[in-house]
Amino acid sequence: MTDVQTTPMAATAVTVRIADTGEAYSCRTDESLLTGMHRLGKRGIPVGCRGGGCSVCKIEVKSGAWEQMRAMSREYVSDNDLAAGRVLACCVRPLEEVEVAVIGKLNKSIMRPGS
Repeated sequence: MTDVQTTPMAATAVTVRIADTGEAYSCRTDESLLTGMHRLGKRGIPVGCRGGGCSVCKIEVKSGAWEQMRAMSREYVSDNDLAAGRVLACCVRPLEEVEVAVIGKLNKSIMRPGS
């Protein structure tokens, strides 16, 4: 995780790789990882509340820099989770290319064959 940027940066597209499947998608640096993931077009990607309060989009960022865009429910994301890169995809944006692992309810949709 990085500290919150104090100066605006121009949005660029970066590649996000899903470690579990090897799939990759493009995500702008001014949008959430979940927004980009939704464009994969996989059936059943849970989008939940899109506001950090339901945890259906929990992921683990394995590599790359990211930034928190909005608050995440402390019920679902603890300090230990944050330190380990376990975050809600609706609440973080990539700052560079990242690799993520899907966990929780999102895993079922990403790993579904034929999606």
